[in-house]
Amino acid sequence: MDRITLSQYRRILFFTGAGMSAESGVPTYRGKGGVWKEYDYEEYACQKAFDRNPEKVLRFHELRRQAVLDCLPHEGHRVIAGIPGVKVITQNIDGMHQRAGSEGVIELHGTLWRLRCDRCRTVVEDHGKSYETLKCACGAWLRPDIIWFGDMLDPVVVRKAKRSVEECDLFISIGTSGTVWPAAGFPALAREWGAYCIEINPEPSGGREYHRTIAGNAGAVLPELFIF
Repeated sequence: MDRITLSQYRRILFFTGAGMSAESGVPTYRGKGGVWKEYDYEEYACQKAFDRNPEKVLRFHELRRQAVLDCLPHEGHRVIAGIPGVKVITQNIDGMHQRAGSEGVIELHGTLWRLRCDRCRTVVEDHGKSYETLKCACGAWLRPDIIWFGDMLDPVVVRKAKRSVEECDLFISIGTSGTVWPAAGFPALAREWGAYCIEINPEPSGGREYHRTIAGNAGAVLPELFIF
């Protein structure tokens, strides 16, 4: 494998999708074996479901948290966390990058480890298997701070992500199908702004934006790709 010397690049950005977490055993939401093949998102992962039965939705997300905490970051996560000054944009909500030691991760779809109150705008960090509380101090139900079906992405988060993509000089996409917008446009945006673009995926997307495509899992590829 042609390896990359870190000193060649000043602003490295990793863009990760479901495949990155699947290597750790985290069930994906879509695709073969995905959560929504077993559960109906209209019962557990949309605003209408929450409005109809908030406790049912919250208990479901507790189960998701428990499943994630039974998994561990893999070597790919640790390699990323060990690169100085690296930036990470993820479509995942499981917090695996942070558990591996990455800081300042841009979470496009929110996180399982945060709740918010849509009445008073309080935001609560909560990292246990079970929620510390299901209700805000104001009396309203707390809602998982993630992007559900039918939700719009946070425009502030999207702008921050796009700015990071435009500023990078090495863009590495891992484990994403490249079909969910606006994130699907990030590889082309990175290349347009002059970044060298690499895709790492067991089943490459076929995107023409990439200068280099590596078929494989991040846990095996990343430790061999970089020269520290």
